[in-house]
Amino acid sequence: MSTAAVAGLLTGLSLIIAIGAQNAFVLRQGLAREHVGPVVAVCALSDAFLIVAGVSGIGAIVTHAGWVLDLVRWLGVAFLATYGVVSLLRARRPATLEAARAGAPSRKAAVGRALALTYLNPHVYLDTVLLVGSIANQHGSGDRWWFAAGAAVGSVLWFTGLGYGAGAGQRLLSTPRAWQVLDVLIGLTMLAIALSLAVSAPGH
Repeated sequence: MSTAAVAGLLTGLSLIIAIGAQNAFVLRQGLAREHVGPVVAVCALSDAFLIVAGVSGIGAIVTHAGWVLDLVRWLGVAFLATYGVVSLLRARRPATLEAARAGAPSRKAAVGRALALTYLNPHVYLDTVLLVGSIANQHGSGDRWWFAAGAAVGSVLWFTGLGYGAGAGQRLLSTPRAWQVLDVLIGLTMLAIALSLAVSAPGH
């Protein structure tokens, strides 16, 4: 395997493993075993698309279109804040895993949320498009695509492991209290990310 591909794999994993809105959602879907395949596919394919965009030079366009990132930022703030509040409200009515499944979103809704959590987060453009793209382009014209492939494989491995591996923790959510704690943690994570996006806006 090309050393550039290994570097891409390690870079991609180092950026994606940190807890965030996208990872929290995949984890919850994995624990509930609801629409795991479509959600994992959306997240992994979106990452691959954004990596290719960054390596292709789209990052330069994003850099010069500051208003686009501003628009995405505020849409992301609104979406994440709403999602966080919904999670906290759901925690007020703790349920067992079976009850949580009964109230789970449809496949279409789950895919829509995964897309929103991916593309309404300006950090994904800064990290995946600009940063990964910049690092990849430090390699030769051929090796940069090996780097991109490695980073994309890292995303596939991470989301697949997170989504399907979370099922092993099902037993931990057999009580209403455990499910309540999970919803509180996810809600606080979403609100914290929304706040960080809001205060990072120009003028703050």
